[in-house]
Amino acid sequence: MTSLLMIEDDDRLAGMVSDYLGASGYAVTHAPDAGSGLERLQQALPELVILDLMLPDMDGLQVCQRIRGLPGPAGQVPVLMLTAKGDPMDRIIGLEMGADDYLPKPFEPRELLARIRAILRRKTVGAPSAVQSMQFGSLEIDRDARRIAVRGEARELTSYQFDLLVALAERAGRVLTRDQIMEAVRGRELEAFDRSIDVHMGRIRAAIEDDVKNPKRILTVRGVGYVFARQQD
Repeated sequence: MTSLLMIEDDDRLAGMVSDYLGASGYAVTHAPDAGSGLERLQQALPELVILDLMLPDMDGLQVCQRIRGLPGPAGQVPVLMLTAKGDPMDRIIGLEMGADDYLPKPFEPRELLARIRAILRRKTVGAPSAVQSMQFGSLEIDRDARRIAVRGEARELTSYQFDLLVALAERAGRVLTRDQIMEAVRGRELEAFDRSIDVHMGRIRAAIEDDVKNPKRILTVRGVGYVFARQQD
């Protein structure tokens, strides 16, 4: 069974989610607070973390940030954040902290399952793999190892951000709309108000660009979307 870690202080909700996902082939380990959740994450690495924003001992945003700071695979585990707040800014901040996706409470269990499947699919099913490593000047993208490096120095991205970068790099020189980018990574469809792509692009730029305010790799095409520049540095 696919292992998931749910960091959630609502025992009743965690029980319902565990039962529902268990019927679909997922084994859910429940941690009632941030401390025990981070400990269990490092003891047995799950395929995905379901993380509540409001926890008794630590803000979920801080937990997400700590996960991203962990060395090795633990720091790259996909994170699905549950937010009780309806403010889109809270969701944007969650993405900026490294979450792969978010789901507002209350939610339908079927939607949670769909989001989990989409994240895990992005993690395991990528674009055609004839060329596992791509080189763009000082930027190296290794699809097989799922790592990037700039001038030999490893840079950190979430699983989703890595897939977004690969989708753009494979189509270097081609302008892609936000919808096309989402389709390329087989993610959920964008809603009209959803700025998640823009947030993720900002994170990717921070990882690969020398000057985020004057990007050379990922360029914004105003009113259309993004393009990965072909030029070498």
